[in-house]
Order: sequence, then structure tokens, then C-alpha cells
Amino acid sequence: MRKEKLDPGQGLTERFVALPDGRRLRAVTAGEGEGPLVVFEAGMSAPAASWVHTQREISARTRTLSYDRAGYGGSDDDSRDRTLERIVDDLTGLLDALGETRPVVLVGHSWGGPIIRLFCERHPQRVAGLVFVDATLAEIMNARNAKLAAVSFAVMAVLARFGGRGLIEKFTLPHGVSPAITPADFAIVLRDYACARAMRAGGREAAQIVAALPVMRRLQAAGTPDVPTICLQAGRIERGMAKARPRFNQLAADLMASLPRGRMVVVEEAGHLLPQEDPAAVRDTILEVVDAAAVTP
Repeated sequence: MRKEKLDPGQGLTERFVALPDGRRLRAVTAGEGEGPLVVFEAGMSAPAASWVHTQREISARTRTLSYDRAGYGGSDDDSRDRTLERIVDDLTGLLDALGETRPVVLVGHSWGGPIIRLFCERHPQRVAGLVFVDATLAEIMNARNAKLAAVSFAVMAVLARFGGRGLIEKFTLPHGVSPAITPADFAIVLRDYACARAMRAGGREAAQIVAALPVMRRLQAAGTPDVPTICLQAGRIERGMAKARPRFNQLAADLMASLPRGRMVVVEEAGHLLPQEDPAAVRDTILEVVDAAAVTP
């Protein structure tokens, strides 16, 4: 069981929440008000800290919640496979333990996208709005890419163990971070992300990607609840993405076009790690959905 406390960042509060099976998850909260709670769901290998800057900005307007999934940051490990269903069980248990029964705005980056889609299927009445941030789609994350992801996490776990934090930073953020993110906040991100524990947790989740693909296809075909929904996509074409990026963005656009209140926004100069590269675009998108959700009858 993880016992050490981790500085969540200025203005944010750390707390530990017990799940029904006794495991603890580390939650980070901030903000107040009557608006919907904004729940941040990170990508593979990414802890709650990856949202530190954006969470603080959103908390100036409404209540917010980020958390370390099992095996990340201050949360306990999980002895069971980290399937998509298991992750959503944990998210549901976290909200239940916190007494959060009102509809929430869900923000999912990368692998966080399938997570919030499955939560929507299980609990449509608990969803007030959705923000997909370059969220993983089944057509992009095929079996080959899943294997590559698992291998990359294993390599980065070794790098982190032997002092290669700088190499991990350069590999994942070759274009750096936005100047809006302070050195103090970025240090918190690196503390919980560029470490062997986060990479091992990411590898455990990546091992379940292939099994999750049929579920992801079903969820995408079924759509999401009729709530304000925006899909924020990266526009920059990285190495090896000349064909995949346009296809990725077209698939996301098609999914949004199928929703009554869905739309897509492309951030042309940003890459996959939008929360670090263009946090202003992420902030503005979330606040647009929060405002729309607040006036939805």
C-alpha cells in the first residue's frame, strides 16, 4: 500500500479514497461552486499530475477531480489485470466513495477516451458533458501498435530506473511544453510520469489493449449520451504519422458528426500531448462544455 504523500501542486488538494476491495486511490481536488464536477482521465503511463496546470485553471470556475489510476503516483497497485472494464470499475468506485452522484463533465486524453466512453455506456445518467482530447480510437490502436506501446513502456521503465528522466522527457515531448506551464508544475508532472512505476503501470494497461479493441469498436458505434461534446485533436503530423494523423482526425470528425451536440476542433500546431503543448486550447474547450452543460435542462 502506498503511504507517502505527494505535493499535488499549488491550490490543489490531495486525498486518499478507499475502493470496495480496500485498495486506495489518490485523488486530487480543487475548486468550488454549483457547476458540474470536471473529472480528468489521463492516458497510459500518465498520472493525475499530467493535469496539474489545466486542473488549476478549470478549478477557478468549477469543482475538479483528477486521480492516479492503480499503480500510478500515490495510488495502490492492483493485483488484477488492468482491463478497460477494471479501470472503469475503479473510476465508478472513486466517484461513489466521494459521494459524487450528480452528472459530471468527463475529460479523457488518449487512453482516457475509451475509459470515459465505457463509463458513458454504463452510467449515461451520470454524464453532463464530454471532452475527448486526442482520444484513442480502435482503428488507430491496432494489435501492432498495442505491442509497440507495451515495448516502449518497458524501455522507458528501464530508462527511468537508471536515471534517464531527461531521455523520457525528450522522447515524449520533443517540442517541449507550453511556456504557460510553470517549471514547478512541470517538475510535478515529471516526478510522477518520468518514473519506472508509471511506465510499468502503463505497460500493464497496454497489455490489455488488444482485448479491449472489440469493446472500443462497439462503444464508438453506439455513440455517447446526448450531452455537449467536443473532440480536440492534434494537427501536427509527427514522424511516422503522415498517413495515420489525417485518418485519425477524419475518424474523430465522423464520430462527432454522428452526435446531436458533438463537434471537433483541430489544434494545428500541437501534437498528441495537447495538455502540455497547448493547455489554453484544452482549458477553453473544457470551459465551453462546462458552460453548455450548466444550462442543459
